[in-house]
Amino acid sequence: MSNDASVQLLQQQLLQQQLLLQQSQTQAQNQDDEIDLAELWRAIWAGKFIIIIITMIFAIGSVFFALSKPDIYKASAILAPASSEGGAGGLGALAGMAGLASMAGINLGGGGGDKTALALEILKSRSFIETFISKHELLVPLMAAKNWDRATDTLILNEEAYDTESKQWLREVKAPKTSEPSTWEAYTAFSRLVTVAQDKSTTMVNIDIEFYSPAMAKQWLTWLIHDINEFMREQDQIEAKASIDYLTNQLINIKVASMEVVFYQLIEEQTKNMMLTMVKKEYVLKTIDPAQVPDTKDKPKRALIVVLGTMLGGILSVLIVLIRYFSRKDN
Repeated sequence: MSNDASVQLLQQQLLQQQLLLQQSQTQAQNQDDEIDLAELWRAIWAGKFIIIIITMIFAIGSVFFALSKPDIYKASAILAPASSEGGAGGLGALAGMAGLASMAGINLGGGGGDKTALALEILKSRSFIETFISKHELLVPLMAAKNWDRATDTLILNEEAYDTESKQWLREVKAPKTSEPSTWEAYTAFSRLVTVAQDKSTTMVNIDIEFYSPAMAKQWLTWLIHDINEFMREQDQIEAKASIDYLTNQLINIKVASMEVVFYQLIEEQTKNMMLTMVKKEYVLKTIDPAQVPDTKDKPKRALIVVLGTMLGGILSVLIVLIRYFSRKDN
């Protein structure tokens, strides 16, 4: 029994020593952490003037940068798909003649949703935008503008890029680019200004245009909506006329009375389509909320630029101070 008691006593002593060792290690680690935090604070405090100077430089620089950015205004319009009544989808009522109409090259499909989706894709296409820029002579304001004078409501052009008196381009660019912007450059620049989005749940379409001049942003957006409606109208007119001409020519060779009735019905439907393209003012996209001249700028967010610039300067200055402190300490 005495041996067992001595063994138990020895085990208890060993366990107490382990606990004491763990406690001492934990206390030492906590002291090291406290020392590290205290040392970091001393390093930051020692370099407080460097931190203040660098932060102030970044703050002032961000203020000048924010003030140097010109105001950008955004004109917006909300559109809805126009009624799909008539059009290519109007032939859907003649389901029994779908095969014959398809052989005649007449499109029986394409509801209002499909036509709207097609219009939006055409709206963003290169050929349409290039034609739009050329038609409304937007190349100079698009590629040479740098700001807008609110007092005189005039666009300020970059004199190093375009000479208004001689109407000559003066841009200095590297080959293969030329002084006068290419159609691809104009398309790229205009695409950056335009935002097209459709809400899938409501089918409503939002189109935005950003530019230096609020009046020009509104005018461009109005033109854009009008031109896409006219483009889709003209395409459907061409298709309807071609279908009517084809069906009329085929009537000459038809000897069966029942087939003549079918062809006359197809011609009637295409005639209705032609009529609808002429009477519907907004053919594909109907304006719900028209574009207005914006009163307030959309960007830049100057306050946000200054705040982020100041924060960046503060973080960078602290890192510089800590790196210098510990580099000297190691040496």
